[in-house]
Amino acid sequence: MIRTALAALCLILPGLAAAEMVEKVSPHSVPETIDRLEEAVEAAGATVFARVDHAAGAERVEMDLRPSQLLIFGNPKLGTPAMQEAQSVGLDLPLRVLAYADGEGVVRLLYHAPADLAEAHGLPADAPYLAQMAGALDKLTGKAIAAD
Repeated sequence: MIRTALAALCLILPGLAAAEMVEKVSPHSVPETIDRLEEAVEAAGATVFARVDHAAGAERVEMDLRPSQLLIFGNPKLGTPAMQEAQSVGLDLPLRVLAYADGEGVVRLLYHAPADLAEAHGLPADAPYLAQMAGALDKLTGKAIAAD
């Protein structure tokens, strides 16, 4: 009985581990932050696949939601090597960055740390493409929130 409970717990616990999220504060509105991120992504030669306006979706069903937009983008030069090692990475690619206004009106930019892909999909933790993804996300989101 105890062994069965421990085995079940071992299966459940990895799913409960919180993914590491990177959070940055933006001095711009949510739409402007995502506009700036989209510009930076395109200037870097990556592809923007979609822009999701969660607040607009909520409004369509007569519900309120603070400003919240998601940008979905990627670069096959970085994503393909990850998927060649573990096709399941396609569940988490392309990359996604969320900008939202918190309860105090502070605009936050949020994304999952690419290093989480290693554990989630059995990739080597030291895979160069993970470091490249992390560097690209840091640089692109840095441009989105720059004060200039």
